[in-house]
Amino acid sequence: MADVESFEKLKATQQLLKASLEKSTALSSAIDETGSRLEGMKQRLPSLEAAMRPITMQRCGYSAIRDQINGAIGPAAAVLKAYDVVRELEKSLSFASCSDLPAYLSATKRLEEALRFLADNCELATQWLQDIVEFLEGSAFANDRSLLSVKKALRILQELHAIEGSARHDGGLLNEAFNELEAEFIISLMESSATTITSIASSPLSVLVIQKLQAIVERLNAADRLEKCIFVYAEARSLSARRSLQALDLDYLEIEITEFVDRQSIDSCIDQWGKHLELVVKHLLELEYKLCNNVFEKVGSDAWKCCFARISQEFRLASFLQFGTNVTKMKKDPIKLLKLLDIFTVMENLRLNFNRLFGGKACDEIQTLTRDLIKRVVIGACEILWELPSQVELQRRFSPPSDGGVPGLVSFITNYYNKLLGDDYRPSLIQVLQIHQSWKQDVYDDGDDDALSHQIYSTMKEVGLNLDAWSKAYEDISLSYLFMMNNHCHFSQMKGTHLGDIMGDSWLEAHEKYKDYYAALYLRESWGKLLPLLSQKGLISFPFDHQDFDNKLLKAFNEAFDERYKKHSNWVISDEGLRQKVCQLLVQAVVPVYRSYMHKYGVLVEQDASGSKYIKHTAQSLEKMLSSLFQPKIGKYSSTKHIRFIGKLKNVVMNQLHVSLTAM
Repeated sequence: MADVESFEKLKATQQLLKASLEKSTALSSAIDETGSRLEGMKQRLPSLEAAMRPITMQRCGYSAIRDQINGAIGPAAAVLKAYDVVRELEKSLSFASCSDLPAYLSATKRLEEALRFLADNCELATQWLQDIVEFLEGSAFANDRSLLSVKKALRILQELHAIEGSARHDGGLLNEAFNELEAEFIISLMESSATTITSIASSPLSVLVIQKLQAIVERLNAADRLEKCIFVYAEARSLSARRSLQALDLDYLEIEITEFVDRQSIDSCIDQWGKHLELVVKHLLELEYKLCNNVFEKVGSDAWKCCFARISQEFRLASFLQFGTNVTKMKKDPIKLLKLLDIFTVMENLRLNFNRLFGGKACDEIQTLTRDLIKRVVIGACEILWELPSQVELQRRFSPPSDGGVPGLVSFITNYYNKLLGDDYRPSLIQVLQIHQSWKQDVYDDGDDDALSHQIYSTMKEVGLNLDAWSKAYEDISLSYLFMMNNHCHFSQMKGTHLGDIMGDSWLEAHEKYKDYYAALYLRESWGKLLPLLSQKGLISFPFDHQDFDNKLLKAFNEAFDERYKKHSNWVISDEGLRQKVCQLLVQAVVPVYRSYMHKYGVLVEQDASGSKYIKHTAQSLEKMLSSLFQPKIGKYSSTKHIRFIGKLKNVVMNQLHVSLTAM
């Protein structure tokens, strides 16, 4: 029967089956021809005994020859009986078919055993006869007619001994029987696989089909004819695997990292990657593993694990692992750390599955790719974490926000650490640290949690140093105070967060006190100098005539107020609660004094015909203006810096840390 070269298409399988059936049709005639030849051999076998008996009757004086002859007669008789069995089984197989698989398997097994028994006894009888021939040729019987009969019998035994080998060769009876079993294996497997896509819920092959395949595999394995079945099985299940994967959109596995448009598209692909890999490993490959084990469980693990390894390749496992490796090669930034931890979490959840499914030697490639991916993830994640304090320090050279708000770096760091310390990432991060430190044999005495805490302390220390440097960069001391008030407020609000828990209550309380301290400094420095203009203390500053004193005093107040209001309208207080509180304090400090002034000096101002032009604000309008201060200007400063940053980076994979700075 022609060898199977490819089973990716059912047409190739059909051609294989057709060839097998054509040879099966010729089986009957082959058996008849073999039977006729063997029948002739059988008819000549009785001459063996006739050739030896005259020798036993002669008184030759050589007693040893009698023992040689007696030893040859027993195996020769066994040969005759074995031949009878072989002939009977030939007739049985000529009328049998795989439709009754148990009977066909039984007949094939008995035929193989009978042929082996025949060959063994032929070999034994041949050895005895060869000894007799050698003895007779060197004695007085060298020219005896009986010697010729013994030699003839020896040739017959040698022909019979070759029957087993001939039966296993192409065209041989046993070979054809094995071909029939292989064909039946292919038919049963392909009929079940042709229209079946691997399902998550159930086995793709029925119990009856599995039992049928098991029986055929066991028989062919005993005859050392399993290789073709393994090849066919792997091809059939691989075809099913390819059909199963067609339902998934796996094009992203072939995309180079540099081809992604933006980070959002990368994140989306990583999320898909995790879901798809879990589906393939925990469900599709798990079913294939169990099925392969069931079909080939009686032939040893090496055979079926090699078969499973070939099937695994069709599920693109190597491509999945390579995609994860490509992510590890992305430009380093804090967000990449989260993505690496996402990959680690997926791989950790699948670790037991990987160890069980791909633990054998046949899956060496998958093992190597997996180890390489984990190594890259662990080292890459730790490098980003260790470098974060120095990356924060590098941002110190940049200017602070012109509006006195919370820098993008500060917001990013606090949000980033809260996310990193959350339940989604912290367990994986701790495990990554443990693995990395075990490789370096550099385990912290106080444990991995303290190692992480130490790194966070270092980062927050650098953030604090950045704030001190930035606060000194403002020319207006009032804006510097506002800036520090905003940032201390931001840190004090970390109470109840993951970062706040790490930093501790004393850290939180200190920021709360500094917030109030800088708020008081801001109010005194910015608005405290305005109020004396409306009191008797302001008289010294205005050497005006008594007549127009009130008008010019009010004019000076209006100018000072408007100048402050215009400037401070461009400043922000990020926290709404703090903004309302500061505005309320301003209203309480300024409006009552202004209202009192207008009530006390309003009559005098109104008596002057030109005095009304100096009344620019009412107490109500001042309160409204002061209450509207410090509103955030969303996007006012981020646009130009964002563009500048993108131009500098020249890479679609943006550095999230620097991007956060664009909000400054």
